[in-house]
Amino acid sequence: MSMDFAPPKYAQVMAAIQQRIETGEYAPGAMLPSETQLVREFGVGRTTVVRALQTLAMQGWIEREHGRGSFVKGRPESSPDRIRPGLAVAEQAESAESVTDVQRVPAPRHIARLLGVEERTPVIARRRTTQQGGRLSAVEALWFPLEIALGTDLDKPEPLRHGIRQHLQAVKHLRFDHITERLTARSPRKEEAELLGSSKPVLGVLATVHDAAGAVVMVMEAALPGDLHELQDVYPVT
Repeated sequence: MSMDFAPPKYAQVMAAIQQRIETGEYAPGAMLPSETQLVREFGVGRTTVVRALQTLAMQGWIEREHGRGSFVKGRPESSPDRIRPGLAVAEQAESAESVTDVQRVPAPRHIARLLGVEERTPVIARRRTTQQGGRLSAVEALWFPLEIALGTDLDKPEPLRHGIRQHLQAVKHLRFDHITERLTARSPRKEEAELLGSSKPVLGVLATVHDAAGAVVMVMEAALPGDLHELQDVYPVT
């Protein structure tokens, strides 16, 4: 199964609006462009724009008023109870046993596409495993552009005690702004099945980490055994 993917069109519209809110282009209280204007600007259908606005409203970025339009509320506070696998991978401390391989490799097609580089461009691949109750609970692959890894310990096999997010912030003053995350139920790849000791379906996580300018600084892949991981969320119905 191909792992290539681009964010859905509605998610791309959402990300653009979120970035404009973050930069102050769309200030709190300001009215967003009309649905018709957004349709023309992004070259998408009205259904796509409506879905993007509805999702932004549900997440607390904007407020939609029937007959008037959509108004900016600002960046919502994150819910501490929501499970975010991509962020958990970025913040997880490592051990000598967890880091299985670190190499400079040609970027596979789907990773190159997400990083915005040419296929087979050299990147750093950091592969890890995690355990839960004495059982392997995740197989992870973390991909970094060379310019991000340069001057850090990301290309070294020694474990990072404070996690990748903290390491990049401390060494390169690089802050993660947002993560685009995709979760799918899929069959494990051959190398994942060998490590996990099972060919049962896994929860696949594919995430891109962005800086404040929207550039992708890291791609994360993880295979989580389906019988060990359960996602739960609680949200209001409006």
